[in-house]
Amino acid sequence: MSSAPVFSSDVAFTPTVKSIQTRKGSRDGYAGMEQRGAWRTGITPDLAQFIQSQISVFLATANSEGQPYIQHRGGPAGFLHVLDERTIAFADFAGNRQYITQGNLADNAKAYLFLIDYRTRQRVKLWGKARVVEGDAGLMAKLMPENYRARPEQVILFEVAAWDMNCPQHIPLRFEAAEVEAIVAERDERIKTLEAELTRLRNIGAGDSG
Repeated sequence: MSSAPVFSSDVAFTPTVKSIQTRKGSRDGYAGMEQRGAWRTGITPDLAQFIQSQISVFLATANSEGQPYIQHRGGPAGFLHVLDERTIAFADFAGNRQYITQGNLADNAKAYLFLIDYRTRQRVKLWGKARVVEGDAGLMAKLMPENYRARPEQVILFEVAAWDMNCPQHIPLRFEAAEVEAIVAERDERIKTLEAELTRLRNIGAGDSG
């Protein structure tokens, strides 16, 4: 039977991980982090804003034999809901009906959320437990994005145990197609305005020369 974790980061920093950190020279730095408070366990307002602005998330689970599985879920900004300082929820839309995630969670509640925002080059890792809720029409109505063309099948509730926000190193800078379209449209409108102004000035100049 495993002992209770001393630090919130112990959810990831197992004795084996700490041994490797010691061998490779990073343990002292992480030990200092642990003494200063380790990782957060509650969702802060800044984190909540980040979560609810995302349009994509990766949910990792593992079955009873420890075989991991990662599932992507997406939707419009706001499809991820922060219900309180420990709970994230979202409507789980109907897909290919493999139900691997649901089966894994039935055997092993431990789960992990990974969020990455390429535009701001931020990534957030959240450890915790998750469960599937079926047949709760009221909760589903609360979580379902308005006017989104998808069939909700169930709800996934994720209880946060600890979270960490990594540095932006090696995260490529990317923009969503809608953002690029808006930037290009703004540029094109600016060009049209400048061209119209140039034409006006040329006409004024032509009149003065006559």
